[in-house]
Formats: sequence, C-alpha cells, structure tokens
Amino acid sequence: MMKLARFVCLSSLVVGLLAGGDGSANAADCEATIGKYMIGQALLAANYVAAAEKAGMKPAEINAALKDIAASSPIEEFWITDSNGRAYLTNTGIDFTFNRDPATQPQASAFWRLIAGTATVVVQPAQKREIDNRVFKYVGVAGVDKPRIVQVGVSADNLACR
Repeated sequence: MMKLARFVCLSSLVVGLLAGGDGSANAADCEATIGKYMIGQALLAANYVAAAEKAGMKPAEINAALKDIAASSPIEEFWITDSNGRAYLTNTGIDFTFNRDPATQPQASAFWRLIAGTATVVVQPAQKREIDNRVFKYVGVAGVDKPRIVQVGVSADNLACR
C-alpha cells in the first residue's frame, strides 16, 4: 500500500502542477484520492461476492479467495455482511456484527445506511475502530444482489504519504 500511497500522492502533485496549482499534496488530499480507489475495490468485491454466491460457492471458499486477495493487494480487510449486519464473509477471521446505533458503534454504525438503502457508498476518514482502537480507513458500498455492507479497509500505517 505504501507504493500505492506514494504513487497517488505523486500523481496529485503532478496534476496540481499541470492544473496551475502550487503542486502541494497534503495528507487529506492523498486520503481522499485513496478513498476513490477504495470505492472501486469495494464495488469489485460486491460484484465478486454476488457472482460467487450465485455460482454456489460456499462462504469458506469465498473467505479463502478474500484472504488471497488481501495477501497480494493493498486492501488489508474485507467485511461483507448479511442483511442483519453480520460479517460472514471476511479475510480477518473476526466475528463482527455491524450495529445501526452510533452510541454502540460510533465508527462502524455509519455503514448501516448501506443495508437500510439510504446510501450506496460510505467513505470514512481514517479513524479508530471499535474492535481494537487501531486506525483504519474504511469504504463500503451496498450489495449489488441484496441488502448488505461490502466494506474494504486499509490501516493508517499503509495510508502514510511520505
């Protein structure tokens, strides 16, 4: 991810120079640009999961594929839920259920809008998550086949623009 972050920051710098700006690319610009790429990754994951389930793949098979993708790509985590918010497809092995109540889950509850149908994309700035206080950037999209959260995550360690 570090190479991607550097590429994105360098690209922002070049675009800024070409557009007549001063060429400065700050961390917020880099995070915003990375968020745009993460939307694409989440959409690809949503379509993959829908197709895999339609083809009859079992959750264990899909989870194995998600682990392989995470091991060889910048995306560190996949969290794909059922319509009740339970992440049954993930590369993490962590049992987690999204809650709609912000008092219960200040960070994760924002993604409930994807299940409720009031949003199709949620992009969060990097922040602490409830499960372990590590800082992650998450982007989620609505399921393409049914109400669900399809979320991808990258840790702050891999978002650094240097």
